[in-house]
Amino acid sequence: YAPAAESLALLLQEMGYRTLVAQDGAAGLAALATFQPQIALVDIGLPVIDGYEVAQTVRRTPGFEQLPLVAITGYGQASDHARVMEAGFDEHLVKPLDAARISQLIECLVAAAT
Repeated sequence: YAPAAESLALLLQEMGYRTLVAQDGAAGLAALATFQPQIALVDIGLPVIDGYEVAQTVRRTPGFEQLPLVAITGYGQASDHARVMEAGFDEHLVKPLDAARISQLIECLVAAAT
């Protein structure tokens, strides 16, 4: 899990984005206060607090209710997509990830949120 997150962060940095990698859901939520992200890419299979709970917590956090959230998962069935959207995510990406698609999605979601 960690190498994939680090690889994605490096790719995004090469595209000009400022990134922060949290190794679990609790750390990701804690980082909201200091990092102030414009978008969050959240793996559903996080340890400690899973991605669904991260999304639900973000949606209840003052100042972050509208933060664009992208679920990253290995599961792409219709039921998986429905669960992701019910948790409060804006988009659902299935691994393996496509760099061009991620960049396009980030641009669209960040532009829509501002």
